[in-house]
Amino acid sequence: MVSKRKLSKAEASEESGKADLPTRSSETKKLRISAPDEVEAEGIFEELIRMSGIVLKAGEGQNEIAVDQMTFQKQLCLALEKHPTYPGVVKLFISGLESHIKDRNRFKNCLLPCAPTRTEGSRTRHSYCDSLIKLLLGIKILQPAVITLLLEKIPEFFFDIVGTFGTDFPQLIINQFKWLDNVLDSQDLVKKLMQLVSVSPVPVQHDIITSLPEILEDSQQSEVARELSCLLKQGRRLTVPILDALSRLDLDAGLMAEVRQSAMTIVPSVKLEDLPVVVKFILHNVKAADAVEVISDLRKNLDLSSCDLPLKILSSQKKTKSQVQASSSMSQVTTSENCVKLLFDVIKLAVRFQKEVSEAWIKAIENSTSVSDHKVLDLMILLLIHSTNIKYRKQAEKLLKSKIQLGCMPEQLVQNAFQNHSLVIKDFFPSILAVAQMFLHSGQPAVVSFGSCMYKQAFAAFDSYCQQEVVSALVTHVCSGNETELDISLDVLTDLVVLHTSLLMRYATFVKSILDFTQKLHPCQIRKLFYILSTLAFSQRQERSYIQDDMHMVIRKWLSSTVPNHKQMGIIGAVTMIGSVALKRNEGDGSSLERLELNRERDEQLSNLLDLVGFCCEQMPEVLALYYDEFANLIEKQKGNLDLQLLDKFGKSLVEDFPSDFVVDLSRTVDGSFLFPVKSLYNLDEDETQGAIAINLLPLLSQSDVGRVAGGMSSQSKRVVSPLCLSPCFRLLRFYTAEQNSGRLEEIDALLGCPVYLTNLEEAEGKLDSLSKQEREFLCSLLFYALNWFREVVNAFCQQQDAEMKGKVLTRLQNITELQNVLGKCLAATPGYVPPPATFDSEALEAVSSTNAVGPVRKKTGKKKKTDGSKTSSADRSQGDDSSEGNQPDNELSELEKIATERETENPLAKLQNYRLYFRELDLEAFNVLHCGLLTKSVMDTEMHTEFREVVQLGPAELSFLLDDLCWKLEHVLTPGSTRRVPFLKERSYKDIGFSHLCQRSPKEVAMCVVKLLKPLCKHMENIHSYFQAIIQNQGAEDEPGVNIQEHTLMSSCYQQLLLTFHFLFAWNGFSQSENTDLLRSALQVLADRLKPGETEFLLLEDLISESFHYLLNFQQSVPNFHCAIILTQLLITITEKPVAGWKKEKIASLAKQFLCQSWVRPSGDREKGSQFNSALHTLLCVYLKHTDNILKAIEEISSIGVPELINSAKDGCSSTYPTLTRQTFLIFFRVMMAQLESSVKSIPAGKPSDSSEVQLEKLLRWNIAVRNFHILINLVKVFDSRPVLGTCLKYGRLFVEAFLKLAMPLLDYSFKKHRDDVQSLLKTLQLSTRQLHHMCGHSKIHQDIGLTNHVPLLKKSLEQFVYRVKAMLAFNHCQEAFWMGVLKNRDLQGEEILSQASGERGSDEEDSAESPAQEPSGSSTDPSDDDGAGVKGPGSPTAP
Repeated sequence: MVSKRKLSKAEASEESGKADLPTRSSETKKLRISAPDEVEAEGIFEELIRMSGIVLKAGEGQNEIAVDQMTFQKQLCLALEKHPTYPGVVKLFISGLESHIKDRNRFKNCLLPCAPTRTEGSRTRHSYCDSLIKLLLGIKILQPAVITLLLEKIPEFFFDIVGTFGTDFPQLIINQFKWLDNVLDSQDLVKKLMQLVSVSPVPVQHDIITSLPEILEDSQQSEVARELSCLLKQGRRLTVPILDALSRLDLDAGLMAEVRQSAMTIVPSVKLEDLPVVVKFILHNVKAADAVEVISDLRKNLDLSSCDLPLKILSSQKKTKSQVQASSSMSQVTTSENCVKLLFDVIKLAVRFQKEVSEAWIKAIENSTSVSDHKVLDLMILLLIHSTNIKYRKQAEKLLKSKIQLGCMPEQLVQNAFQNHSLVIKDFFPSILAVAQMFLHSGQPAVVSFGSCMYKQAFAAFDSYCQQEVVSALVTHVCSGNETELDISLDVLTDLVVLHTSLLMRYATFVKSILDFTQKLHPCQIRKLFYILSTLAFSQRQERSYIQDDMHMVIRKWLSSTVPNHKQMGIIGAVTMIGSVALKRNEGDGSSLERLELNRERDEQLSNLLDLVGFCCEQMPEVLALYYDEFANLIEKQKGNLDLQLLDKFGKSLVEDFPSDFVVDLSRTVDGSFLFPVKSLYNLDEDETQGAIAINLLPLLSQSDVGRVAGGMSSQSKRVVSPLCLSPCFRLLRFYTAEQNSGRLEEIDALLGCPVYLTNLEEAEGKLDSLSKQEREFLCSLLFYALNWFREVVNAFCQQQDAEMKGKVLTRLQNITELQNVLGKCLAATPGYVPPPATFDSEALEAVSSTNAVGPVRKKTGKKKKTDGSKTSSADRSQGDDSSEGNQPDNELSELEKIATERETENPLAKLQNYRLYFRELDLEAFNVLHCGLLTKSVMDTEMHTEFREVVQLGPAELSFLLDDLCWKLEHVLTPGSTRRVPFLKERSYKDIGFSHLCQRSPKEVAMCVVKLLKPLCKHMENIHSYFQAIIQNQGAEDEPGVNIQEHTLMSSCYQQLLLTFHFLFAWNGFSQSENTDLLRSALQVLADRLKPGETEFLLLEDLISESFHYLLNFQQSVPNFHCAIILTQLLITITEKPVAGWKKEKIASLAKQFLCQSWVRPSGDREKGSQFNSALHTLLCVYLKHTDNILKAIEEISSIGVPELINSAKDGCSSTYPTLTRQTFLIFFRVMMAQLESSVKSIPAGKPSDSSEVQLEKLLRWNIAVRNFHILINLVKVFDSRPVLGTCLKYGRLFVEAFLKLAMPLLDYSFKKHRDDVQSLLKTLQLSTRQLHHMCGHSKIHQDIGLTNHVPLLKKSLEQFVYRVKAMLAFNHCQEAFWMGVLKNRDLQGEEILSQASGERGSDEEDSAESPAQEPSGSSTDPSDDDGAGVKGPGSPTAP
């Protein structure tokens, strides 16, 4: 009913219009009575519009339409066409329209939608009506003129300022062209719009470009897309509208790739706010085929460092306290964070809904191999995939873990991600928690450390909810019982309590709950736990008193226990608490009465704790020694922060025990009967006869042995005095004295030079065989106590500046090396002896007992391994049978444990390495002694550093002792976690034994100490360099005496340890962090200054690296053994891998080749050999082949020159060009060359159809050389047919064939027609190698060797694929008729046929007929392999034409 009513009214208006038309003149205007806001003066335009059904409004109101839109257009078109002046009336109509829209309000009304006319009692006819202009554009006879008029109107509004409620006329005009049903001349319209774009201001350009998809016809989209792509490259202002328009156009694949590439090029330089739009466009239409390539390019170009800039500006402005600048930077930070958030929202949508995007991101990150290529973006993307796409969660975890192990994801990336992008990364918090938890379960130290870093950064960056979850997770790890998780979680909590004490206090209740799970905690863990709790409990004592109560209760329970382990835990907890209570307090806190009350309460707590601890310790020497050590460590750690009054009040009674217990007046005779006669030795103060003192060691040791036998006969009230407490008590005494006297030790300096009551060691050493077991063990214990006493003395007085004191310290070092020689002989004569402990917590005691249990057995199993090796060799493909000459090195190479044993045999002092746990630890300060000079027989003119009655210098033995200890320390602290092997089971808890003092320092503090030592270390290395240079120069002299082997060995050991020290320092991964750049500069400056004194202060870092490199390179001429050579090479590589990497490769390759071409002979005249030599040779050969500029040429040189020389040499001979290549080391050379050859061909790009003829020829040439090398290496099996060589051939032969299939065959597909002869030659050479591989497969089956036959199925499969891939290549080039198959017989390694049941004369005839056509130049044939040797056709090796 409604539609009928509409129709009738429209017809009525049409009829009235028709009746009026003839009575009106088109040239005249007539005034009529109208509504106030309607147009009063009517022209032809107004009249026709009104008659067609639209009422024009002059004011703010919209034009009203009384009829349907289609009806209006029909009536107006009809009125124009039937007008007497048609077609002239059209021009008049357009002129009227032009006059009408000169008024802005009228023009606005014409551009805005018309409003349907409302009458009383009727409903609205239309919900939406087009604007008048849009309706006019729908009329064919008016459209061209209206378009021209509108386009000409746009420039009038170019410079309009559109306010909040203003009218954007250009946008309204352009909107009229959208979605037109029919455009008469679409090409012209688009052409004019694009011309308008070139001259318009940016806002108008923006409007035109974003409207193009709704204006264009389908046929125009490609052309306009190309224009927009060119426009995209020209400027950055229109990036967003262009990409928005392009994303809505239907483009073909080629054009889309072209446009995407244009967008990719602007990613690095686009504005941050436009970046999400660009990335969205790139990810929008990614197809699976090119996803990896697109994502790899995007990852390379996408850099979030620009987003970090506002944060850095803000932090610097906060320091300068510029409020105006800081507020503006704050807004920049907010904008930056929001843009990054939008960017990751875009990526998140792509990852969630586009399967190929997740796969491509993972693949792109996986394909990146260089450490410097990895960014914060990679970590954030992996976390995003982990949190968004469940299907790829495991892949993301696995990839992240592998990158961490390779060192590609340093912890600095985690810090940058959390600090600079916390808003984004907070969305991934559940994934962060899950990944960190999983990483802490891992056995890899680097992965565990990464997980702990994630916990710390999450706690610092996120809100209270996340912080609570982090603390809960850490507490769960602590209570899990897993050793690694427990340690690292306590370390994380320790860092948090130091850095964020106030934040962690909110969750103190969670941390306190760990006290309920202390049964399985080790002493070191107890120490950490009580430090955490003490810090929380005593930083705000009134609020956290409940924690104090629980701690007191637990400590009392432990101290009162009869179990030694519990008692030790109680002592550790008590001393840790004492440290927190005795800290100096801020005098400004609270009133004087409150401070007095707090002091009284603190004194009472300390008094009760110390009384309880003292009472529990006095009857147990081990426990008392632990108390002394813990108290000494506390004073050292809190140096200068402890309350001196409290220290004096409660510490004085402890240190007063030392003189009464261990020091006696020096006398010629000592009363008492002992196992050995008492003699005072090592007296440095012989001129001081009055008041001389001595350390009463031997009598005390005898008394303690008697007391141990007597058992409980001694009085319980009397305190036990034992030599076990000698070193710990002295350590406490010297720290207490230094703290009270500002570092001065004059009060106790007599202990440095005083003698020790021992026995006549020369006499005892001479009659070791005649001593009883008890006497030998007593003598060993006496020597251990004396050595530990001297070690503590050196620790105490090493920093004294007085010349006489320095001389005494050097003498004590000489005493240590002398005593170690005697001890080594005594230990060799006393099997099964258990030394007294040097560290006293239960963790150390357990480690000591386990070492004693394992020590003797280890030697036995080592011998047994050699005899049992033949039994297990058949299952181990890396080892060969005993009859092979090349197998022994491999057997030794696989047993890494033998390296330590071999080191022991070369260095007599190294035998004591098994007893490291029984020696007191040297402090880092003790290495200041290295500043003294080195005196050797060859260097007699060394400058003396101290002048007194007796000149004492640091000799080679003392230097070796110090450097050996320093190397152990640096390896423990500075070695990257990814390269350190984690011991299994209980051994994990012993990793810090012997390094307890060292572990109280951070790696950076240790590195700083070593950097300060670099100058004297360089001097020592230069002196040793001169020593070996002199030996080399004098080797040809006839009158020169022979080399002192012992001295040569000792100097070689010093050289090796010095190089190791440098290597450990510069390989420290902390140098990659920006905050340690200055420390790296300082270290490099010391080395560079040795070449250019005084010229290095202002050198750039790159120049310092270059000078340091050349300085170290100078030592290549004096390297005494092969192990030093490999360490020097690795050190040079480490130096060049600092911030400026990628240069000096040529010199490193040249150096490595020089070492390979050098004959390495021991001082005794024997050639160097053994597992350590083999391992170093493997490493050096890898270094040479990786750093040489042409690896294929290098492999060809070794295999074509070195190996034939070896074959033609005597049985125990070597290659003249490469003396390191012997029959024993051939397997190492062979294995490395095969592995590097297979690796190098993977770097040859796969062939593409777009490759030019020159590029194809270059790739073919590289493949020809690679295949020729492969053929040479494979054929060496005929000479060196040992089992390991065969295994290497089968393994890497398959990998080489697979690489050839993947990378070379596409090249042959496209280059066969242009370079046919080269392709045929290549296939022919490879076919010879594949035949030999087939013979190896037959050999493996005949000998039924499981280790070799495991390789056969996969190799046969690859050979089969090769045959059919060659056939496909020929078919691709329309030469399939050149391909045929024959039967290839099974043959042994020498080419002799292997006969089987199914083989006979028929088989040999078939093979002859199969091989004869191979000489034809026009064909390509393949010889299929037959596993059983029968004449059945099957796949096999191809024969080139």
